[in-house]
Amino acid sequence: MITRVRSELTRYLRTETVGGTILLIAAGVALLWANSPWSHGYLAMTEFTLPVPPLHLDLTLGDWTRDGLLAIFFFVAGLELKRELVVGELADFRRALLPIIAATAGVITPALIAFTVGFGVPGMDRGWAVPVATDIAFALGVLALTGSRIPASARVFLLSLAVVDDLIAILLIAVLFTSAISLLWLLAAAACFAGWALLQHRRINTPVVYLPLALIAWYALHEAGIHPTMAGVALGLLTRVRPDEGERESPATRWEHSLQPLSAGLCVPLFALFASGVPLDGKVVGELFTDRLALAIMLGLLLGKIIGIFGISWLAIRLGVAKRPVGLGNRDMFALSVLGAIGFTVSLLVAELALADVGDGSAAELAKAAVLVTSMAASLVGSALLLRRGRVHQSLRDADTQDDQGSAAETVQGQAVQGQGEGSTK
Repeated sequence: MITRVRSELTRYLRTETVGGTILLIAAGVALLWANSPWSHGYLAMTEFTLPVPPLHLDLTLGDWTRDGLLAIFFFVAGLELKRELVVGELADFRRALLPIIAATAGVITPALIAFTVGFGVPGMDRGWAVPVATDIAFALGVLALTGSRIPASARVFLLSLAVVDDLIAILLIAVLFTSAISLLWLLAAAACFAGWALLQHRRINTPVVYLPLALIAWYALHEAGIHPTMAGVALGLLTRVRPDEGERESPATRWEHSLQPLSAGLCVPLFALFASGVPLDGKVVGELFTDRLALAIMLGLLLGKIIGIFGISWLAIRLGVAKRPVGLGNRDMFALSVLGAIGFTVSLLVAELALADVGDGSAAELAKAAVLVTSMAASLVGSALLLRRGRVHQSLRDADTQDDQGSAAETVQGQAVQGQGEGSTK
């Protein structure tokens, strides 16, 4: 019975809808806790240091969830993206090109809008980078929760777009906010990636070899000054997705089935719990719609993402440069572009890095509040649009089913009439 219960729990957690629900509940708890009379307890929890002295890692619990646990989520996302690139929706080059183009425009347009609106405001020389990133975990969570009835190609498009978006944002952090990148540690990470690819090529499947290699790659990127969650994406993309002859499933499929419950049920919700607790006092709320820094971030994140993602996607499809995802229309693409305006992890990180020294830290807190409010608005609007589109797609599927049933009934009836006619003739 215990085995059966555990199996059911694992299957339950594998469903994306449940993962999205847990994620949003954790985010809501964090937001309420951080703005309650017990907010000091939340701050103490997030700032509690859990060091690893032998490795010189002096990270808080918040850092461990953002840099450590989220790497597992990125690994699962990398596995899914690799599968789609090799044997799925993105195997078509022009379909694979669309999320890359959309992600690039979804970075450039918010940056231009934020820089224009906030031109001359203290901190905007680097604060323009705050609204460039889409939070892959939250965006996919909202899509799983409210967009389950739209075609699966929507998830593939949003996943691909968000991964490329985050890669660009991480590169911006490395260029703008990293004083020095350690070339030696970067080479060590590259060696780990090469070793992973070689082991996959040699068809070595034991986890005893891969787990230490993944940990070393994560640590090497951390010491190199690059966001270590990128190790998860890189290793996922280097994993084999085609099963060999006689092999029941590929390593990518096997690892995704094993790690997806852990990612959906623990890693991502814990990340949401530690990342979403942004204080929203009366002073901050009052400045959100009057301060040019906050307006620049909100307009850049909301309008910039929608214009950049939807506008360039529509243009690329219209010009024949890229193909539209299977089963999606313009309204579906617009709803997904609204989800692109959900920015948590990287946007909050950039706000801390870019504005920590502006106004004794008050600018950074205002920027975080702007990111949070905009992300909440994008979540609500995007959810409403997805629910509407889901009903439309369900109606179309129901109509197709009725047509198929009607055609089958007519065929059977016609055969029956034909049989009766032949009997009469005989």
